[in-house]
Formats: sequence, structure tokens, C-alpha cells
Amino acid sequence: MTQAHLGLIVPPAAGAVPVDGPLLYGERIRFSARGLGLGEISTRGYTEVIDSVVEKALELKAEGVAAVSLMGTSLSFFRGAAFNRELQQEMARATGLPCSTMSNAIVGGLRSLGVRRVAVATAYIDEVNVHLRRYLEDSDFEPLALQGLSISDVQAVGEVPTAVLVDLCATVFEASPGADGILISCGGLVTLDAVREVEARYGVPVVSSSPAGFWDLVRSAGLDARSPGHGRLFA
Repeated sequence: MTQAHLGLIVPPAAGAVPVDGPLLYGERIRFSARGLGLGEISTRGYTEVIDSVVEKALELKAEGVAAVSLMGTSLSFFRGAAFNRELQQEMARATGLPCSTMSNAIVGGLRSLGVRRVAVATAYIDEVNVHLRRYLEDSDFEPLALQGLSISDVQAVGEVPTAVLVDLCATVFEASPGADGILISCGGLVTLDAVREVEARYGVPVVSSSPAGFWDLVRSAGLDARSPGHGRLFA
């Protein structure tokens, strides 16, 4: 069987493939990445790099990928749901490939699991949380408690311990009576262990940016996105 080859546009300049991809799909799928060089997790930082997204998608096409995703949640929701759709369409027109964004991924993941009233844990500063709340509301979700870790450093998000993520999920879920599930937003967070622990503790589905981004990209390419043992989204 030929190994599938999929492309990622990631915020850090180094352009490394996030750890979740190989953990979820092993040798089934090869991932290549291009980095945007995001300076900080803020509206100012996003504005400095967003115009490079299509160029990076074209570089990935030249490398032979079969589909491309912008793997930065806030990069695609910070200007709203309409902008996210336009960005996806522009990437697809330029490359002729199936294209998606991590903002599409979190919405698709929540919908696939029947979540509408959602407790939200993020890495973000308040400014970015405001954009996320608006994006979720415009996408027909009801975000309940929404709290962030106030991180703006691009590298620091990848160093957040699992225990901190679990505690934040507990805080927002317990402050959200009637929540159908939990969203962890920020593609730089390493969350697979936290997702499993929180789902086991509370019995509700958890959608997290980076795992959902891979799930969505694999589906966009017409491939089987299941990966048992990594939470309800992958069952």
C-alpha cells in the first residue's frame, strides 16, 4: 500500500510536524510541514504571518502532498468564521488540493460528537479568547465557561504539563452545568494524554485542536481517520 503524504502549515518557524500526527497514525501516513514564523500568539502576531499561508500551501503542493491544513486554530478564527471559509477556499483554489484549517477541525470534531454546549479551555490571552468565543457562536455552538492560560509565547505552549491541562478542563467543565463536552483550543498544546484522562473522569467527549487537526486533514484527504485508544473522536 502506498503511504499517504499530507501537508501541514504550522505556526513555529522551524516547521516541525506536531507530535500528535505520528502518535495517531504511525507509518500509515507521512506528514510534511512548513512553518510561518509566528512571533507571538496574539492578533498582532497573526496579522504578520497570515498572508504567507497560501505560499506555504503551494510549497507543500510542490512537495507532492495530497491535502493541506493550516494547523493553527487561532490563526484561522481570529478574523471570524467568514474569513476562515475564505482562507480555506483560497488555499484550495491556489493548490487544486483538498484544504482545511484547524478552526474547521474543532468545529467538525464537536459536531461529529454531538457537542453543542461546550466548556472551553485554551492557552490564550483574553484578547484571543474573545475571538474564539465569537467564532464558536457564529458556528452555532454555545460556549459556556471559557478560560485560558494567558500564554502568548509560541514555544511555551508546547511545554504545558498534562496535569495543568486536566485541571483547566476540570475548572471550565465544573463551571458549565449542562455542557455536552469540552474543547481544548490551541494547536501548540500537547493534549492526547489529557484528552483521555478528562474523558474518563467526566464521561463527556473532549475535542482538542492538534489531534482534531490531524483527524480533519486525514478525512479531507479521503482516508480513514480512526485511531483507537486516543479518545472518542478517533474511536
